[in-house]
Amino acid sequence: MACKHEHCSCHEHEHHHDNDNSKLEIILLIISIALAVAAFLLELLHVSEIAVGILAGAAIILSGYDVFLEGVKSVINRKIDETTLMTVAVIAAFVLGEFVEGAMVTILFGIGEMLEDKAVENSRKSIKKLADIQADTANVIIDGTERTVESKNVKIYSDIIIKPHERVPLDCVVTEGEGFADASAITGESMPIECKAGSELLSGMINGDNLLKARTSKEYSDSTASRIIKLVEEASESKSNNEKLISRFARVYTPIVMVIAVLIAFIPPIFFGNWTSWIYRGLVCLVASCPCAIVISVPLAYYSGIGKASKAGVLIKGGKYLEALAKVDTMVFDKTGTLTEGKLKITNIIPYKNYGDEDILALAASVEKNSTHPIARAIVEAYNGETLEMSDYSEQSGKGVSAVYKSKIIECRASDSGKSSSLIYDGECIGEFELKDKARAEAKSVIDEIKKHTVMLTGDNKRNAEQIGKELNIDDIHYSFLPQDKLNIINQLKSAGKTVAFAGDGINDAPVIAAADCGFAMGLGSDAAISSSDAVLSSGNLKALPNAFTIAKKTVRTAKTNIVLALSIKAIVIILAALGFAPIWLGVLADTGVCMLCVLWAVRLLK
Repeated sequence: MACKHEHCSCHEHEHHHDNDNSKLEIILLIISIALAVAAFLLELLHVSEIAVGILAGAAIILSGYDVFLEGVKSVINRKIDETTLMTVAVIAAFVLGEFVEGAMVTILFGIGEMLEDKAVENSRKSIKKLADIQADTANVIIDGTERTVESKNVKIYSDIIIKPHERVPLDCVVTEGEGFADASAITGESMPIECKAGSELLSGMINGDNLLKARTSKEYSDSTASRIIKLVEEASESKSNNEKLISRFARVYTPIVMVIAVLIAFIPPIFFGNWTSWIYRGLVCLVASCPCAIVISVPLAYYSGIGKASKAGVLIKGGKYLEALAKVDTMVFDKTGTLTEGKLKITNIIPYKNYGDEDILALAASVEKNSTHPIARAIVEAYNGETLEMSDYSEQSGKGVSAVYKSKIIECRASDSGKSSSLIYDGECIGEFELKDKARAEAKSVIDEIKKHTVMLTGDNKRNAEQIGKELNIDDIHYSFLPQDKLNIINQLKSAGKTVAFAGDGINDAPVIAAADCGFAMGLGSDAAISSSDAVLSSGNLKALPNAFTIAKKTVRTAKTNIVLALSIKAIVIILAALGFAPIWLGVLADTGVCMLCVLWAVRLLK
């Protein structure tokens, strides 16, 4: 039973091939067990030793032929692994006349490998199911006729039909129909979302009971499901510090324990005699010391943790970010769009210089119409008329926007008097706007639940920042910040020895997200924020954040538990073997038995 822990292909013919191999392995194991029992009985009855050897040898070959082939390949490739150790141990046991023990070792190893492979395979299937959220086909309307087309061939702005209980094939906007959609596979949210004409649907959602017509807004490769699958796949390739440590440890550990086993086998008998007994003890050490329990279970723990997090609506890009998340002691939030809904509304207009409210609003909306800033959007949405012709539009991050109107400069910028925005025309303030943003419904409970030092960074003014900060019980508030100011705060916190997580939603947050030990992007909207982030809150809200911390801590704790458990049991068995108290089958249990325990402990993270 050679180790088979590489990523499996999901092609159907390979699946059948694997099933056939599994059935053959089980049949051969059953025959091997019968032959080993027969050999054991003959040995008890002191019948011909040659017959015992033949039966045991047949059992060894049938149950372990693939292990020995892999062991020989490893030796040829100058690589020492568990198959090498098992091959050496079984051959030596046979040479020493321990025929039945040699058969028992091979059979136990085979059973352990089979159960271990099954556990790993089940965990991979569970994780694959988490990422299996993409519809292969779409119902596209072409020349007035509905046709079934592969999703990857559907162009942007195509009209599609989403039938009841079908998975949404591509990101789209509903054009006809209304109902509800299940978004749990994408966002981790259990409550269905209402959809009607104008509603945005993300690929991977499942339509409810009603037929919907929609127009695609993204192509297959850019749709939400594709991006989630890509993030999960990339995450499995990104190694944590513990995983890297284990790989380096295994390269050093295995040769060392082989030397120890050789020393136990050949040094004591020089002084005390009894070569057979000491070589047997060395073989037990050799079998018990195999590091596969750690090498397999630690990466599997991180893989399971990432899968569990993705199911909860948190896409974490790799094991090292899970580790960072488990250590976080300071949580930094952007304000607008992260702690708040990001939907500013004008609450009051204050005109000066004999201007009226509508005059101020028309000028402000005209200069702000090209900006994507939340203040600009609020002003533009509040104005219902036609915008004025202006030229030389300019926007400076954190400062505001400007344009030229009737040969004079007009600006919208932060107000000196503490209001949200002021309108400057030809150097004079001609009006001010009071705007207000609303805190997210979940923000306060999330901050209370994560129980970490919290910091809020915002480009907004002192008054608004302190109002939101007080409402949410935030410890540390920084306002009127430019993007580079936010970056400086993150670097200062890290320099002070803090492990920092940051959550933000905008393009301006991308440098800060990248600088944090673990940076969260809010939702799947901003490409810049997502590409620079270490994790994505796919629901676009903060609800999943406490769960992300819990999963990260549990994952790291599981990996460390497996390391301590495996090394402790191996150390005990090696000591017992050196003292002559451990039979070779106990060495096998210390290897494959412990490995199976560690694997099961790791995959429980998915449940």
